[in-house]
Amino acid sequence: MMLKQLFENNRLWASQVQAHDKDFFLKLENQHSPDYLWIGCSDSRVPANQITGLLPGEVFVHRNIANAVIHTDLNCLSVIQYAIDVLKVKHIMVVGHYGCGGIRAALHGDKLGLIDNWLRHIQDVKQKHENIFNHLKDHTLRWNKLCELNVIEQTINICQTTIVQDAWARQQVLSVHGWVYSLKDGLLRDLNVTINNQSERNEIYQKALEQISETQ
Repeated sequence: MMLKQLFENNRLWASQVQAHDKDFFLKLENQHSPDYLWIGCSDSRVPANQITGLLPGEVFVHRNIANAVIHTDLNCLSVIQYAIDVLKVKHIMVVGHYGCGGIRAALHGDKLGLIDNWLRHIQDVKQKHENIFNHLKDHTLRWNKLCELNVIEQTINICQTTIVQDAWARQQVLSVHGWVYSLKDGLLRDLNVTINNQSERNEIYQKALEQISETQ
């Protein structure tokens, strides 16, 4: 019965879309040229299109637990390569969110099963930035900080891929951004880690970390 409701919802949505724009699905079928690649968390509370107010076809999306970009993850790398080389996206956004369950599990070292291997990468971020966490006593603040630091590190991971480096080497217009989303108010926050070319990566990375360290 629950699945039947999903089909009913789908039919209602499709009819509403066509009532607003009768050629919507025809245009969608014949064109796929988004300017944006969104790399976000699998959390169902963080839907890329709705948050950004973009229509289907306007943002290419990859999601996984805790929005991680791991250099051995062929799934994520394939999405990035297709987005850059085929779709010619101009912006890649790594978008984390406060209240992320994966980040919380990594923060506390929870044992959840197979996913522990995936979250090991997030724990590496935590250990790398122990100096930022050591003086923080409030649990929520520590959680939020790790959400932010993870976004910054994953943004840098994207910039370090051969895919992005090759794109910049051939002068392709491409910017990589790090954002975080708040479930409390539905707003995106720019973490000021936008990188447009290889030469500015390290400087922007250090400035972003300094800003994270200063804010409480």
